[in-house]
Amino acid sequence: MAQFERIFIGIAGMIGAGKSTLARTLGEHLGIDVYYEPVENNEYLADFYRDTRRYSFPTQIYLLNKRFQQHQEIIWRGRSAVQDRTIYEDAIFARMLADTGLMEERDYRTYLELVRNMGNFMCKPNLIVYLDVTPERSMERIRARDRGVESGITLEYLAALYRGYQDFVREISRVIPVIQVDYDRFPTVEEMARVIQREYSEHDFLRQVWFKPDVGTPR
Repeated sequence: MAQFERIFIGIAGMIGAGKSTLARTLGEHLGIDVYYEPVENNEYLADFYRDTRRYSFPTQIYLLNKRFQQHQEIIWRGRSAVQDRTIYEDAIFARMLADTGLMEERDYRTYLELVRNMGNFMCKPNLIVYLDVTPERSMERIRARDRGVESGITLEYLAALYRGYQDFVREISRVIPVIQVDYDRFPTVEEMARVIQREYSEHDFLRQVWFKPDVGTPR
């Protein structure tokens, strides 16, 4: 698989979209390193969900820093890797927090300036795989996995987040190839990984793929 030597794949998507599962499967399928989202050891997350207005800015800075660290480690190691949630998605959450009054405007300006400065030191992924999951499906999965800190997430919050992701995909696909995937249309994660591998060699624009059992070529 010469084309997958030193490839950097980012997995993007809503809360509960299945990013970690796909990242793990792609890592196994392609034999590459996997970097997971820093959730388990996030010392701000519980406070963020308890008092979002107070902890929105430090939480965003914490996550931005951790993702930047991951991003740079992938580049410095010079090995193929897949990252569970990209650093570029952090801005979706920050913008939504600012738009809803849950982050002060001055904090948001500081955050954006930091993102721009970090961008000068980042190499773009070769590919972003976007898992397109509706707010309703996202809510179902959040409830199913039953993480205590996520119990306060509302459907309204997820709907606003989904709108932010639609804008994100349109914008990021201008500079980074994006494969958009409807998770529920694939019978297995392994099949999705195979389709993504097949699509990557021909991919140079925003492309939607789904499972078609009777046809060899996805659209």
